[in-house]
Amino acid sequence: MPRLPAARMPAAPSSPSQQERYRRILEAGEMLGSRMEFERVQMQDVAAEAGVAIATLYRYFPSKVHLFVAIMNHQIAEAGELELPGDPGPDAVAGMLVSFGQAMLRGRRLSLSLMQSINLAQSVPGADLHYMEETFRDVVLRAAGITEPSEDDRRRAWLVVQCWFGVLMMMLNGHRSVEESDRDVRLACDLLLS
Repeated sequence: MPRLPAARMPAAPSSPSQQERYRRILEAGEMLGSRMEFERVQMQDVAAEAGVAIATLYRYFPSKVHLFVAIMNHQIAEAGELELPGDPGPDAVAGMLVSFGQAMLRGRRLSLSLMQSINLAQSVPGADLHYMEETFRDVVLRAAGITEPSEDDRRRAWLVVQCWFGVLMMMLNGHRSVEESDRDVRLACDLLLS
């Protein structure tokens, strides 16, 4: 079981050199997380791989949970910047989520670490799940073509994200096939966004 950190808020990089170090840390965490299970990733190895002092790493990421939540936030933000193929709507949302899920399946070890960190982050002060929730919800709304969402639209988009996470976990753990998972995600999008 991973050790939970002391309550300390992570620092945000501000200068270009700090942002560069932050980026290198994310890349190092992603690389190490794709090679070994979450429990085996050591923060000193991340710092060494990123070429930063361990104190610098802990300044931005007080724990491994903070680091992996930040990696997931980064991946979601990148997904939100991609051009959507076709017209916005439930099919576009489903296509985007299915593609994202298939990419996560290709990087299964890292994806399981990311999902584990999200579960652990529920009880870790300063782990930025709020950013991830809002960003992912906004990505879904954009893909659905909803430019001025009502509270109901936001709730439906959030439910789509929650369904996708559940289906993704079942697929990553080998309890649902890719085909079944794709059908489930498409059905959730049709039911919740049509």
